Amino acid sequence: MTRQTEGAPELVFGGERLRLLPQRAAFLPEPGWLLVADLHLGKAHSFRRLGVPVPGGTTAETLQRLTDALAASGATQVVFLGDLLHAARGVSAAVVDAFARWRAAHPRLALTLVRGNHDRGAGDPPAAWGVRCVDEPLAAPGGGLLLAHHPAPSDGVAVLAGHLHPAVTLGGRAHDRLRLPCFHFRGDGPGAVGVLPAFGAFTGSHVVQPAQGDRIFVVAPDGVHTLPVAA
Repeated sequence: MTRQTEGAPELVFGGERLRLLPQRAAFLPEPGWLLVADLHLGKAHSFRRLGVPVPGGTTAETLQRLTDALAASGATQVVFLGDLLHAARGVSAAVVDAFARWRAAHPRLALTLVRGNHDRGAGDPPAAWGVRCVDEPLAAPGGGLLLAHHPAPSDGVAVLAGHLHPAVTLGGRAHDRLRLPCFHFRGDGPGAVGVLPAFGAFTGSHVVQPAQGDRIFVVAPDGVHTLPVAA
């Protein structure tokens, strides 16, 4: 079941009411949880240390998007669905300071990280960030939805995850195509899997190939839109 509200569709998934935000986040209104996946903080710095010229300012852009999502949702907790940090070599003083300043602006906000594959390599975030770290999966309060990093089906419950950085390609000829991030849901009951778009400003994406019955919600500049899936 899907309902559209001001550019942020709502659906019931795993027995939980879920709102899809244009900031590439999902919101569970009942517990007040904001769900974001794949921030990959420090990725740009990590690339620069390897000699790859990449743009600056991506950490600030990511944290501003997080602030915007909090303002739009009124969430009381953020749950990171894995890959908060990109790599140990990317945890620079600038990244640590930027997140610390953002954290200081939200002192009462609860933060939980469901560890992903990059988090295992990067290590848990600095203790001063005040992030509770847990292994996947984390059960949502209703009991019918598991929050994870890897989108692996689970018997009897739905799973909402990240990891894949889903996107769709719109348009016809190659030079007219537009790649946009998306939310991708496969199934609609126990065993269903949903995948959030990558939240970070400096992440790649993987174009999904929807199957019959899948639900795709495209993140466009003017909001989140349902993409019809051919039968």
